[in-house]
Amino acid sequence: MTAGGTPSDAACDRAASQGIFVPATAGFDRIASGGGGVYRVNDDGAPAHVTGRIRERTFSLADLPDVREFAAAEARRRGMAEGALDDFLVALNEVATNAVTHGSTKARLRMRVDGGQLVVTVHDDGRDWRPDTEPGVTPPPHNATSGMGLWVARLLAADIRVTTGQDGTNVTMRFLL
Repeated sequence: MTAGGTPSDAACDRAASQGIFVPATAGFDRIASGGGGVYRVNDDGAPAHVTGRIRERTFSLADLPDVREFAAAEARRRGMAEGALDDFLVALNEVATNAVTHGSTKARLRMRVDGGQLVVTVHDDGRDWRPDTEPGVTPPPHNATSGMGLWVARLLAADIRVTTGQDGTNVTMRFLL
């Protein structure tokens, strides 16, 4: 125990290694194990090594201007340079628009920092999409009037991952800070 009455790091680590839930201590909500090790998880669900809290916002098509404003403010707060902000917002807008026009009427934006990167996940409840290939890798046809969103986002983000399944679709993008 520490002087404040909370378990020490060593005590938390021992408890976690035995599968014992450890109540909130020093800003952590719980201890989790996985990937071959034990790690602390913040109360926002992010691993403890992730800086800051996850910021989240649910949105619909009509909310897209507010989502862009929210995301820009968060990106600035997290340290994104002004020169990188425009590309970030274009990529985010493409993915967020896809979520609420092709996935479901409501979607969720989550933002966090992991190391020197801003990690942005857009989730929708769409379950019917089953792409044959990795989405957004192949450029759209020269005369295309749609179908460019993920391709554009892939060009602008440092990394992009698309997962889809019974829980819906997640598009996770990483941007350098």
